Amino acid sequence: MSKMLLTYFYFLGLRTLTVIRDAEVMIQKQHPDFSMDAISYEDSAVFDMLNRGETQGVFQMESAGMTQAFVNLRGRSVEDIIAIISLYRPGPMESIPTYIANRHHPDQVKYKIPQLEHILNVTNGCIVYQEQVMQICRDLAGFSYGQADLVRRAMSKKKHEVMEQERQHFIFGSTEPGRECPGCLANGIPREAAEQIYDEMLSFASYAFNKAHAAAYAVVAYQTAYLKCHYPKEFMAALLTSVLDNTSKIIEYTGECHRMGIGLLAPDINESELGFTVQGDKIRFGLLALKNVGRALIEAVIEERKTGGKYKNLYNFCKRTHGMEMNRRALESMIKSGAFDCIEAKRRAMMQALEHILKSVEADAKKNLDGQLDLFAAFSETQAEEETSFEDYQIPDCTEYPAEVLLQQEKEVSGLYLSGHPLDRYRDTMAQMRSTPIAMLNAEDAHEYDNQEVTLFCTIVKMKTMSTRSGGTMAFLTVEDLTGSMEVLVFSGVLQRFGECVRDNAVAIIKGRFSFRENEGGKVVAEQIFDADQYLQTQGKDEGNKNPKNKLWLKLPSMKSEIFDDVRNLLSIFEGDMPVYFYFEDTGKKGCAPRNMWCVPSEILYSELERVLGKGNVIVQ
Repeated sequence: MSKMLLTYFYFLGLRTLTVIRDAEVMIQKQHPDFSMDAISYEDSAVFDMLNRGETQGVFQMESAGMTQAFVNLRGRSVEDIIAIISLYRPGPMESIPTYIANRHHPDQVKYKIPQLEHILNVTNGCIVYQEQVMQICRDLAGFSYGQADLVRRAMSKKKHEVMEQERQHFIFGSTEPGRECPGCLANGIPREAAEQIYDEMLSFASYAFNKAHAAAYAVVAYQTAYLKCHYPKEFMAALLTSVLDNTSKIIEYTGECHRMGIGLLAPDINESELGFTVQGDKIRFGLLALKNVGRALIEAVIEERKTGGKYKNLYNFCKRTHGMEMNRRALESMIKSGAFDCIEAKRRAMMQALEHILKSVEADAKKNLDGQLDLFAAFSETQAEEETSFEDYQIPDCTEYPAEVLLQQEKEVSGLYLSGHPLDRYRDTMAQMRSTPIAMLNAEDAHEYDNQEVTLFCTIVKMKTMSTRSGGTMAFLTVEDLTGSMEVLVFSGVLQRFGECVRDNAVAIIKGRFSFRENEGGKVVAEQIFDADQYLQTQGKDEGNKNPKNKLWLKLPSMKSEIFDDVRNLLSIFEGDMPVYFYFEDTGKKGCAPRNMWCVPSEILYSELERVLGKGNVIVQ
């Protein structure tokens, strides 16, 4: 279109904009004067939160790599967010360590030639934005604005022939009509320096943002961070509503709610709305997140509740919603989720009485439609009395489903365990083991953990088997822990050895190796699989006797060093119940860290700490 001299506009729709709007609406219910247009963009509490690595749900900053980059930068402004968003891309990413080092030590910034200083001093000596590429072309080689933009476009589109032609113009200049420019050599810039500068621009510009694009993203990132910092319940409710169709994300974000101390209330037919909402200091599960129920149906149910008052019991609900395309599957989903627990006693009793209630409601509807008594009522005065008083019908009592069945039913219809989690009773044990949070293996920078050994403490949600060419059987497992879900690949040899531990809904400990492929994402290749209870009674118990309390010892140069800040931020990301001990070389002092700096045992955490502190300075004992 540009060749036809036509202007075109590119509109990028972001789910996050809906999150911000929905959160704002919820906040205004308690604070009518609140407006996102009036927030401060220099709020120190927001940047303190980002510098603690608390970035889940923050636009563009959720990945562990982006989080750590901003933590290392110790950013204090929206300009810092703009820079990190621009740098955290293939190509420019290589400049992040230099950018951060130069930021903290401005006296060490070096420029290839003095003419670059006024262009790059605002970005700590690094090329960060496309506009800087254009300015270098103009100031060093004398390009016009149009010529400089041609270079930018050629680099971003990877047009190698044009890029090589522009290299010659950049270094030697051009006398071509309409393309006249002196070039770097004519402006007194050595050829070697000009070549290096052009190569640096070349490696950078193909993935670079223009600053306006990065600034727009940074504003949205800051707005989400502001909401999470000051209105966490409203923000997390809006965030959860935005991922209703993504169970893995719902698990991840409800886990973040747990970390933040925000409770999650189960669905409630008399309290829940379409999406997730704030109720008191907790978040109420949205009815639209349940399976087998549609938006139109839930909207009708909520509207009936507003006009006719709260539902009294299951029969009252079925009668009032008859004709709303309410079907048995939808009712069963709501029962299994616990949505009727507020008006009926036991889910098993509701499931057993459901058919009888539906038949009675249908009979009432036909009777009203025909304008006459039900055929059977003419012969049975007793039955007529029963039907007339069915509004007060009491569902027969019975024994409730076992707790594990209730949890599995909740998982079946909502994707989550709502009244608890099969792993809840293992929380202390998980904190003592070197288990890997699945959320870390689902992060955007998960490729960094490729080929690392991992240990998953998880539930087996689903199992799929297939035959191999050699006649064996292999399995694909979907597993889940308290932070997320992922796939585990079990080859035939491993399945043959540990097959008795591989079954649906089993709580398992899986040891293996993480494998990441660009087009497939990450999965764990299992090497050993254990039933969790059996493992803890045998190997786990023996290990516990040998080492009853795991401790993490970290050797640091000083408490006042920048390294200490890096370590503290890493520990905050892996917060857990494993005691952390410090030894400071400058004073010789040692001791246990505060409780809020204890961590979850994790091989990934240990490797990250070794990267910061060096091998031999991270010891688990």
